[in-house]
Amino acid sequence: MMKIVLGVTGSIAAYKACELVRLFVKRGDDVRVVMTAAAREFVTPLTFQTLSRNPVGIDQFALPAEWKPEHIAYADADAVVVAPATANIIAKMAHGLADDLLSSTLLATRSPVFVAPAMNDGMWENPATQANIEILKSRGVRFIDPDSGELACGTEGKGRFADPEMICSAVVGI
Repeated sequence: MMKIVLGVTGSIAAYKACELVRLFVKRGDDVRVVMTAAAREFVTPLTFQTLSRNPVGIDQFALPAEWKPEHIAYADADAVVVAPATANIIAKMAHGLADDLLSSTLLATRSPVFVAPAMNDGMWENPATQANIEILKSRGVRFIDPDSGELACGTEGKGRFADPEMICSAVVGI
């Protein structure tokens, strides 16, 4: 059994993170979900709370039941997985920004970090995004690259969220 923190960001692929939670829980893993404000526009915290059987982290400044800053508590995991990862969270990670619960958790963690991007092909191919990915790879962040195919915007290209089973296998294989 692993303790996994799953960071969900504001991509249309956020609904596919529900399947990822289900796969981890089916294995017996303890999954803690942290959602950005944009992610909550696509999927509700209640969905992830029901699937994970754990409270969902949404507010960096919420008063915890016991004293331990949430981003520090979440940072203590066997793995931190960001899926789906937007270009925005990738940029925050690359440049050390910590302006919400997820980015603060990512900055505080010493655990292995996995990133499964999902975005429009133009955003994926943008030199800024690719430079940020290279920065993170040089720091040991593991990427599960997006697939090619039809994107939510109606175009064809690279940027589709990787298959949840593939992401699960990559994480549990550490």
